[in-house]
Amino acid sequence: MNATALSVPVVGLAGASVLHSIFAPGFFTTGPVTAALVIGAVVALVSAPAGVLTVMRSQSFAGHAFSEVTATGGSAAYLAGVAPLLGYVVGSLVGAGAMGGLGVQRARNRDLVAGIVLGATLGLTALLLYLTTVSHSTTGAAVTVLFGSLFSVSSGDWLAAVALGGAALGVVTVTWRPLLLSSVSPELAAARGVRLRLLESAYLASVALSVALAAMTVGAILSTALLIGPAAAALRLAKSPGRACAWAAVIGLVAVWTGIVLAYDSYDWPPAHQGWPVSFFVVFLVLAIYVVAQLFGRAGSRRRPGTGQGGTALSGVGSLRRRGPGRG
Repeated sequence: MNATALSVPVVGLAGASVLHSIFAPGFFTTGPVTAALVIGAVVALVSAPAGVLTVMRSQSFAGHAFSEVTATGGSAAYLAGVAPLLGYVVGSLVGAGAMGGLGVQRARNRDLVAGIVLGATLGLTALLLYLTTVSHSTTGAAVTVLFGSLFSVSSGDWLAAVALGGAALGVVTVTWRPLLLSSVSPELAAARGVRLRLLESAYLASVALSVALAAMTVGAILSTALLIGPAAAALRLAKSPGRACAWAAVIGLVAVWTGIVLAYDSYDWPPAHQGWPVSFFVVFLVLAIYVVAQLFGRAGSRRRPGTGQGGTALSGVGSLRRRGPGRG
């Protein structure tokens, strides 16, 4: 037997040992892990365009208010004994309707409306979680709603999540160009005949679905991290909004999938046989990636004197101002 023939099994064994050092045995054949990976991919893809638009429209605080509304819906679902995803989606969509009705489309009202919704839903969430604890004699609902439990997602939930994610992406895809124009210049969009109120409703619905799906990954209270973090990092790296969406999807996917791997492996970390929460790893990775992107973005800004602090992707929307939402 020649050296080449011997090298093949040796390389295969070496590769297998490397994989086993990264992934625990049975990682890819475990049902909850498979569901978690699918949900993570859906969340990353759906949150990317919604997050980029949220950052560009300076509505990050409104996105945070969505997370609290989602927590209220999830708490109500646990109290009623129905699927948490249903509660997340219904709660976030009701919040979108409330914020739209209260006038969040007007820039001067955004923080005010978000603050009102945030305060009201926090109090309601506390009441619902208290009632759940008293009636069901359990404290697990509060942890699951607020910080997520990705490995407990059922196959029915991730199938529903894929459908909802497709709906959210469809809304953003259809309204992308007018949404982008209204994000950069609402006055110009209105002058070109864009129906801003209807467009704002579509945008709020896409954000609501994105936050509801993210709540399944890192919990309702941390869901804004997946909406804002990857998008903010992407806008520092990309030269156009479209590329920023692609970057945001990749960043979100890396953070969620890496977080799943680390959470699965942490079962053998101290404290032994307890495991660390997925939400911790995902949020920490998003923060780390944002810091790195910020450093790269600043270095790029120094090399391009005309680029300001607003992010490199905003330089790609100048042509949109000239062409309008319907051309090019």
